[in-house]
Amino acid sequence: MAGKPPAGDPIQDAPQVDAPLHAAAGLSAIGHTLKIAQQQMGVRRTAQTLLKVNQKDGFDCPGCAWPEGEKRHAAEFCENGAKAVAEEATLRRVTPAFFAEHPVADLATRSGYWLGQQGRITEPVYLPEGGDRYEAVSWERAFSIIAEELTALSSPDEALFYTSGRTSNEAAFLFQLFAREFGTNNLPDCSNMCHESSGSALTETIGVGKGSVSLEDIHQADLIIVAGQNPGTNHPRMLSALERAKRAGARIISVNPLPEAGMERFKNPQTPRGLVQGVALNDLFLQIRIGGDQALFRLLNRLILEAGVEAVDQPFIDEHTHGYEEFRAAALAADWDETLAATGLERAEIERALAMVLASERTIVCWAMGLTQHKHSVATIREVVNFLLLRGSIGRPGAGVCPVRGHSNVQGDRTMGIFERPAPAFLDALEREFGFAPPRQHGFDVVRSIEALRDGRAKVFFAMGGNFVAATPDTDVTEAAIRKARLTVHVSTKLNRSHAVTGRRALILPTLGRTDKDVQAGGRQVVTVEDSMGMVHASRGNLPPASPQLLSEPAIVARLARAVLGSASATPWEDFERDYGTIRDRIARVVPGFEDFNTKIARPGGFTLPHAPRDERRFPTATGKANFTAAPVEFPKVPEGRLLLQTLRSHDQYNTTIYGLDDRYRGIKGGRRVVLVNPEDAAALGLADGAYTDLVSEWRDGVERRAPGFRVVHYPTARGCAAAYYPETNVLVPLDSTADTSNTPASKSVVVRFEAV
Repeated sequence: MAGKPPAGDPIQDAPQVDAPLHAAAGLSAIGHTLKIAQQQMGVRRTAQTLLKVNQKDGFDCPGCAWPEGEKRHAAEFCENGAKAVAEEATLRRVTPAFFAEHPVADLATRSGYWLGQQGRITEPVYLPEGGDRYEAVSWERAFSIIAEELTALSSPDEALFYTSGRTSNEAAFLFQLFAREFGTNNLPDCSNMCHESSGSALTETIGVGKGSVSLEDIHQADLIIVAGQNPGTNHPRMLSALERAKRAGARIISVNPLPEAGMERFKNPQTPRGLVQGVALNDLFLQIRIGGDQALFRLLNRLILEAGVEAVDQPFIDEHTHGYEEFRAAALAADWDETLAATGLERAEIERALAMVLASERTIVCWAMGLTQHKHSVATIREVVNFLLLRGSIGRPGAGVCPVRGHSNVQGDRTMGIFERPAPAFLDALEREFGFAPPRQHGFDVVRSIEALRDGRAKVFFAMGGNFVAATPDTDVTEAAIRKARLTVHVSTKLNRSHAVTGRRALILPTLGRTDKDVQAGGRQVVTVEDSMGMVHASRGNLPPASPQLLSEPAIVARLARAVLGSASATPWEDFERDYGTIRDRIARVVPGFEDFNTKIARPGGFTLPHAPRDERRFPTATGKANFTAAPVEFPKVPEGRLLLQTLRSHDQYNTTIYGLDDRYRGIKGGRRVVLVNPEDAAALGLADGAYTDLVSEWRDGVERRAPGFRVVHYPTARGCAAAYYPETNVLVPLDSTADTSNTPASKSVVVRFEAV
């Protein structure tokens, strides 16, 4: 019955395993979507809600950042998006009575799945120092507690202000404004853990840390390379765009250590033909070893150079790029044997990929965390840029770079200033607009925030959304660090693991979700988001809030600022809470591309932000041109008897939110503690299919990091590689195992050994 959460915490250590599927979506996706939605919302609310998802007059799906086209289906959502909406629009409620029944120690024993299934939090709650459970508290008292702790700090830099990528543009702008007026740039966010490597590489090479393509470019491409990404699980609406491109004549190469059902065949549930037959998306599947992507693209660059002058866009290179000769020398030194060892590919496979590249006038490379979470991730993405620059494939319709973001507004949050290393020009604009001097010293990213908490250099942790404890690496270290804080605060819609791992005092502040109507003193409000491709559009919830006690994120920040900064602040926080249009007026004067913001978002579908490389073939880098680079080729080296583990999502999961205990596409049912191992590797290591093992990571510090009780599943992974779900395996990722330059946790390249249970 809708509204009733599961009574007990299901056992997750005995999963059942069937053969993996070779197609995604179809009738099974429709059935599963309706089942989950009706369990959470009931029949009427399901229709009322899902028909507004991603519509021009509706709300933005919280499930991913894939863009919408001009023409939209009535059902403009995927299976995972529907699950995300259902969990937010659920009829289930977490009231003060729930917290009275469940001490924090009890919550700490529960799975993330069970916690998330309890429903929407209805009132602010407070865990006092020495207390054993949360208790109801007024909003006024909650803000006074935060103000008490923040004003008692010896330095503003002892506070950390974390942001999830689901925060709206308006809330994100206010949050960074408050933090900087308070006096710190400690603004870690989820980008630090996911696409920071993309931003670092793209800013250096093309001058803009975002993708350069539009949805229409995807439809027009001749060749699309999907590297280090599982669209069927993580970005299912992308499959529709790939299907359209394929039907228009595009060819698709998938580069992945695991076969991906959605790339093998996509059964589009929105068309009769798709439901019955579907379309095979892959023209070529390169089953690469984990971390071998830089070596692959380096060798492809050598082969393009050797293919002759017609293969290289020399006029583009001469006019628009810098560093070509150094890059060319490095590329021509690429070694076949080293590349085959790094990638695990056959020579014929790479030659086939080369033929497809040379036949393409318009090439796009898409990627996600399979490329961004390695020590050499920034160098890998630079090599992808080299590959595109070589043939003039940036600033050309149907071509370019396409980092596919996860959270629905993670890109917008960064645009709004959520960044621990802000550009001087952004700080200058803030100072002109608001009349205070923002701090100029760089703040802490996620990894450095954990280190600061661990070492006692940070004492207050405030999270605007997200599930910090479960999302971050080195779980035991992170949890111990959080527990050292004087105060932890989480702005949340539902329960998660972070609410059970607290500082000496803790607050949970319940907020409106995307599906909720937002009515303030100035009337009904809208918020805005930016998708993966730089489109900004409005989002309007249509459901009554889950509780009259909920505040919107902008209202929470505005009231927090008034409580902490008081009369010393000349910023009109009350006006911002009353009418979000006043926030957008300020954004329009601070953030380039947002001029006349309120007028632009009144247009159905929103507007596209300027992107100099795409729009003008202008590259705002230090050299004034697109930069070729020539980093040494790196790839993980794994000792004998060990495998290289990547952490990944199941199909019943969005980031750390667990919707269910099945991974339908990979054949896993009723559990999450599984490790996928190639049968030949398993035989060499003595790992029988169905056996149970502990996973133990090996790192230079010699510390034992153990994830116990995983069922071995023989699975067609690349040789030498294994895969398992996060957050269960985040405990294995060392805090200081990070990407060069970006400091992103290297969660996709963890050396592990197996110890039988």
